[in-house]
Amino acid sequence: MKLIKILPALAVLLVVIVSGCSKSMDSSYGPEVSAVSNASDLDSEASLLKAGKIPKGSVLKVVELGVAGEFVILSKSGVTSVYPSAVTGNVGSSPITGAAILLNCTEVTGIIYSVDAAGPPCKVTAASKLTTAVSNMQAAYTDAAGRTTPKFVNLGGGNIGGKTLTPGLYKFTSAVVIPTNITISGSSTDVWIFQVAGTLNMSSAVKVTLAGGALAKNIFWQTSGAVTLGTTSHFEGNILSKTGINLKTGASINGRMLAQTAVTLQMNTVNKP
Repeated sequence: MKLIKILPALAVLLVVIVSGCSKSMDSSYGPEVSAVSNASDLDSEASLLKAGKIPKGSVLKVVELGVAGEFVILSKSGVTSVYPSAVTGNVGSSPITGAAILLNCTEVTGIIYSVDAAGPPCKVTAASKLTTAVSNMQAAYTDAAGRTTPKFVNLGGGNIGGKTLTPGLYKFTSAVVIPTNITISGSSTDVWIFQVAGTLNMSSAVKVTLAGGALAKNIFWQTSGAVTLGTTSHFEGNILSKTGINLKTGASINGRMLAQTAVTLQMNTVNKP
């Protein structure tokens, strides 16, 4: 009889414990949270969600770029270029005068936007548009930097050369170097955000390769320090830099360069993703 009386109480207690665990788990997943930490490196976020292995709403969301997303190069203090570069996409700089945009008109397949009448002869004056774009760029940087619950922290001690990077949020508390080729692997709906508290340096002739359907438009590199892409290297993804973005001779990028200082080019190929 005593056992019969105890059983309902135990059932209630079990429900409370399970409910508490469920709430605790859910609380760690905001709208911006990455994949669960024990997810297989071979599984994509989308496949895990479909299989019910992670909660709905936990898949990492893209960083919204707003009007900044209309640009392949956007800076606050100018764009320099060693001729010839090949830029496919719109270019702009603000609040600095258009005279700081040193690209030749023949180097750009797209529109060069200026805040004033200065700049390349083919430029379009659009101060208001550029003000909005720069504001959106800064908001995107803040968004990316503020994401929480990283899948990896200080992976490889900041040396990610030779690695295959699966979807999710990566946090680095210092500089990141890419001395050898890396692969970014996942589906076309997966998202990668790399939070870098220092500089990002990629060695000469090193390549970033996409696999499994991964798209450059869904890859975001948020860096507090300057970004340098070595001679003849190839990069994939959107760079959101607090400082400058520097491409060495012959380097190429499939992505956007959104810099809160300057972008420097040296006979480079730049394609909007």
